[in-house]
Amino acid sequence: MMSNSKQKKKLKAHKKKDEWLKDMRGNLSLLATVIATMTFQSAINPPGGIRPASETGEITCPDTSKNITVPCPGEAVLSVLKADTYNSFLYCNTICFASSLAVCLLLVSGLPLNNRFFIWFFSICMCITLTALTLTYLYGLQMVTPNDVWDNSLFSMVGVVIFIWIILLGIVVIFLSLRLLFWIVTKCRNKKQTEQGEDQNQSKQEDPKQSTGEDAT
Repeated sequence: MMSNSKQKKKLKAHKKKDEWLKDMRGNLSLLATVIATMTFQSAINPPGGIRPASETGEITCPDTSKNITVPCPGEAVLSVLKADTYNSFLYCNTICFASSLAVCLLLVSGLPLNNRFFIWFFSICMCITLTALTLTYLYGLQMVTPNDVWDNSLFSMVGVVIFIWIILLGIVVIFLSLRLLFWIVTKCRNKKQTEQGEDQNQSKQEDPKQSTGEDAT
C-alpha cells in the first residue's frame, strides 16, 4: 500500500511538471512572438517617422556634397537629427529582435524543456531580450522627448529605472547561474557515486570466485 501511494504521488508530480513545462513553452512562445512583432514594427516605423516623398511626387535624395542634413524620402528623420541615439536604438532593437526570434526557433525545434541546461539557456535568452527591449524603449523615449524636458525631469528618473533594472537582472542571472552550477555538481557527484558502486559490485563478484579457486587448490 505504501509503495502504491508513493507511485501515485510520483505520477502526480510528473504530471504537474509536464503541465508546467507545456504552459511555460506556450508562454515563452507567445512572449517571444509579441516582442519580435514589436521590434519589427519599430524598425519599419521608427520614432519620429520617416520623410515622405515631395509634393510633386519626385523622389530624390539631397546632395550630400552641400552638407545638407536632410534624409532621403523613406528614411528615418531622427537618423539625421539625432544620429548617435538612433544608432544605439537600432543596435538594441536588432538585438531584441534577433534574440526573440532565437527563442521562437529553439521552441519550434522541439528542444526538451525538462533539461536544466535548456531551461537556463532559455532564461538567459529572455533576459537578453527584455534588457534590449528596455534599452530600446529608453532610446526611443530620448529621441522623441525635447532636450529641456529630458534633461530636467526624465533623465534622473531614467537613471533610477536603469539602476533598478540592473539590480534585478543581476539577481536573476546569479540565481540562474548558481542553480545551473548546483545541478552540474549534483550530476557529477551522482555519476561518481554510481561508478564507485559499480566498482564495488564488481570487486564483490570477483572475491567469491577467487575464494572458491583457493579452496579447490
